[in-house]
Amino acid sequence: MPFLPDSGYVPTAEDRASVDAWFAEYDAQSARRDVERMADMAEFPLNLVSDDAAGNGRSAQWDRNQYIATMTQVMGDGSEDITFESTRTPVFLSPALVVVFSDSTMTMEGETRQLRYADILVRRDGTWAFQTMIQGGWGDSL
Repeated sequence: MPFLPDSGYVPTAEDRASVDAWFAEYDAQSARRDVERMADMAEFPLNLVSDDAAGNGRSAQWDRNQYIATMTQVMGDGSEDITFESTRTPVFLSPALVVVFSDSTMTMEGETRQLRYADILVRRDGTWAFQTMIQGGWGDSL
């Protein structure tokens, strides 16, 4: 029988706090529309997983330039306030791998939108970076 790694990793309080801090920073950069800094928080090539209008699953890989161009277009010029309120559920696969499920409320110009998505973060040399973004409804733009 082949060796199977232990998959029952139990995160430490520091593990959870470090992921919470990473998302607090990412949300702050998103609210400021600092797309360059947001890109600094990623591990490229970035994997994207979504579905399209026909209901088919889609995936793509973006380099840093494509991420910056797309996020700049999606997030606008920063003239309106954006706030995020999120509940996040991290599932640690190891000390360096975590899948984070997010239920968020985004408010922009008084309009509220509910978001549900997942991110895969990897930790290198003690620093988290997002490597995969998963959210429904974006497949036609991939």
